[in-house]
Amino acid sequence: MTAGAEPLVILLDVDDTLLDNDRFAADLGDELERHFGTDERERYWRIYGELRDELGYADYLASLQRFRSGLENHPALLQMSGFLLNYPFEQRLFPGALETLAHLRTLGRPVILSDGDVVFQPRKVHRAGLWDALHGNVLIYPHKQRMLDGMQRRFPAAHYAMVDDKPQILADMKRLMGARLTTVWVKQGHYAAAAAGQRIEPAPDLEIACIAELRRRKLGDFLPA
Repeated sequence: MTAGAEPLVILLDVDDTLLDNDRFAADLGDELERHFGTDERERYWRIYGELRDELGYADYLASLQRFRSGLENHPALLQMSGFLLNYPFEQRLFPGALETLAHLRTLGRPVILSDGDVVFQPRKVHRAGLWDALHGNVLIYPHKQRMLDGMQRRFPAAHYAMVDDKPQILADMKRLMGARLTTVWVKQGHYAAAAAGQRIEPAPDLEIACIAELRRRKLGDFLPA
């Protein structure tokens, strides 16, 4: 093992893994409809989808920036930035999320590894209390599966585990890291539901129904046989 390396680093996604991002998206949609109506709400989500395809990650603030076109004098437009930046993400943590992080600290070093932009995603992590819970051990990239070398330089370890609601990302990372990575599919949120019944190759090493189930896991569950 490299000098200074951890025996185990446990990487955790944020959206629909540690917190209910689907609930946030529903609340955002309701807020848009309340102020701007159904058609404008749908226009925002079209912009969001186009940007997600273009960037490869969710960017709610950039979507709002494009959404403002034609609404510059709408009295509610500037309130939307406050809704996004002050959204109570601490209320959207899945049950047992912080307790799970505390348990994982007894097994190795837990680290957030998330896709996202450089402003809103870190803000979400702060607002949810995850930044403080992990003492700032947070990595946010445009495409996390493309940044595994950088992740390993930042947090060297003999072995890694990745906890995510998107099984295809887990498979992509497993192909790149091989036996040095244990993949854990947490089956929460709409991405996990959409993947149900699909053939994922390589399959996740572990499957759990919710993040709180990790509190029952021991060190050996994350290490190679």
